[in-house]
Amino acid sequence: MKRHLISAADLSRDDAVLVLDTAEEMARVADRPIKKLPTLRGRTVVNLFFEDSTRTRISFEAAAKRLSADVINFSAKGSSVSKGESLKDTALTLEAMGADAVVIRHHGSGAPHRLATSGWIGGSVVNAGDGTHEHPTQALLDAFTMRRRLAGGEGDLAGRRITIVGDVLHSRVARSNVHLLSTLGAEVTLVAPPTLVPVGVGGWPCEVSYDLDSVIAKSDAVMMLRVQRERMNAAFFPTEREYARRYGLDGQRMARMPEHSVVMHPGPMNRGMEITAEVADSPRCTAVEQVTNGVSIRMAVLYLLLGGAEPAVSGASAAHTEAARTEAARTEEND
Repeated sequence: MKRHLISAADLSRDDAVLVLDTAEEMARVADRPIKKLPTLRGRTVVNLFFEDSTRTRISFEAAAKRLSADVINFSAKGSSVSKGESLKDTALTLEAMGADAVVIRHHGSGAPHRLATSGWIGGSVVNAGDGTHEHPTQALLDAFTMRRRLAGGEGDLAGRRITIVGDVLHSRVARSNVHLLSTLGAEVTLVAPPTLVPVGVGGWPCEVSYDLDSVIAKSDAVMMLRVQRERMNAAFFPTEREYARRYGLDGQRMARMPEHSVVMHPGPMNRGMEITAEVADSPRCTAVEQVTNGVSIRMAVLYLLLGGAEPAVSGASAAHTEAARTEAARTEEND
């Protein structure tokens, strides 16, 4: 693993499979009565969020705490940022406090890269979403979920057909998924109105279609993207009803999908627009499962960046060993 995780495109196939395999080990920790490993004890992880977030921030916080790291949550609202403090000065403050890793979400595309390459901080930087650029840990948890559902939880996704539908233009999730899924051997197709397809998409490792019905019957997974109204400054489609009719996933469309296929959504959902309640609440929809898997993936990322590149089994074994030593020490004290 490299020192930072800024883009899904930076991961080789071996890197990606290592993260997914490590996350499988981390997922087993969640099944224990005590859901903690001592791996990152004494390390400090800062969640530096300049944008509102629920799932990602809480997921990173839970992941760091399960690895026994100290966690500092930083929100731009109510901080010196609201008084005009720059990213550089905020970063220097975190460095002075001894941050070993900074998990950053920022409205500006490229902010995590700037933080990682500026020399302002000495710790690792993890991109938790930057503007409309990338969201690599979301792509990793999506791949983890697909691998469990479609490939028995092992290896890569070679030969699988993944369809990503919706607001690709404003979606950092779509960009990261295209890069990562193609690295893992999957065949990716983007489906969106022409107005919501980015310029330069011809250089991406994927196919593009404007007709959902033509590709849905041969898809192993269909990922629905939220229409990001907050990033839109123009009319990209006639009406919400028209968008739902052409690009929304309802029960009839889901019925035409292969029996083994799954429906995915990174959340939050616009029910009734890109996905109906019937589909969102069906057993084939993995939205809640993705949230659960997000903690395991982020544990794996933090472990590999801060704890070392050994398999997570070593970390788990260390936890068992340390627990045994602690129990033995208590026994001696009681005796």
